[in-house]
Amino acid sequence: MPERRSNLWLWLVVGGGTLLFFTLCLLALAVLYAGGGAAGAPLSFSSNQVAVIDLEGIILDSRDFVEQLDSWGRPPGVRALVVRINSPGGGVAASQEMFDALRRFRAETKKKVVVSMSTVAASGGYYVACAADRIYANPGSITGSIGVIAEWVNYSELLRWAKLQDVVFKSGEFKDTGSPSRPLTEAEKVYFQGLIDNMFSQFVRAVAEGRNMSEERVRKLADGRVFTGLEAKQSGLVDELGALEAAVAAAGRLAGIAGKPKVVRPPKRAFTLWDLLFGDARSALGWRPDPSEAHIRFQYLWK
Repeated sequence: MPERRSNLWLWLVVGGGTLLFFTLCLLALAVLYAGGGAAGAPLSFSSNQVAVIDLEGIILDSRDFVEQLDSWGRPPGVRALVVRINSPGGGVAASQEMFDALRRFRAETKKKVVVSMSTVAASGGYYVACAADRIYANPGSITGSIGVIAEWVNYSELLRWAKLQDVVFKSGEFKDTGSPSRPLTEAEKVYFQGLIDNMFSQFVRAVAEGRNMSEERVRKLADGRVFTGLEAKQSGLVDELGALEAAVAAAGRLAGIAGKPKVVRPPKRAFTLWDLLFGDARSALGWRPDPSEAHIRFQYLWK
């Protein structure tokens, strides 16, 4: 009798362990199917999803945007992507990295990308938008501002007033170009203008390629001015007028989704007292200073 009970317990343990193992495997497969294995991706068996990710504020770094693009745009259940832009632009390189990430995403996944412009999608924000298949804007959205700006504070007069002298040893003529302690020389002005012209040409080329326009036509619109969404539609800078819902519906149609698509989007990060005390309080408070603020900033930025 004790031997039979031992065998029964053995079978229960083996059977229960096997059942638990297969259950865990099924859960893992469900997560991989719905989320593509990416942390934080949606757990859903629907194959009619449109992911919406946000690009908000001044563009300083591309890392968070690219991570959301991969985590929420690549799962197999997601058929198309909408990028909601509310940004005046920002850093040249960061804007270009986001633009390249979207183009790479389209090429690798074959999924459609639609941009939805919120209040503002100007300069670097518009640069990123040009990587999409379609661009939607509200009639009153502010966009355009195709151009480059560089700025810094020169305090040479303040130094003279305080009877202070800035001493610099340098290896070449342009090593301290843009020093805030002295005015620019004529040669330095030419040098800086050359840098800006080069970055401007890169911007114009990206718009021309993304919008299927000639560079000559883009340059006529690229004097730094902004346009309303209605004006941008008339000039070919955007495709359609409509709110976020219209952009989501368009993304669903482009992806071949019948009916209303299921919208998935990353949750807003919830910060705790622990984050404020021991984490990155600047991120928690939404304050991320530009590391280039101490010197010259070359930006695709509407000001």
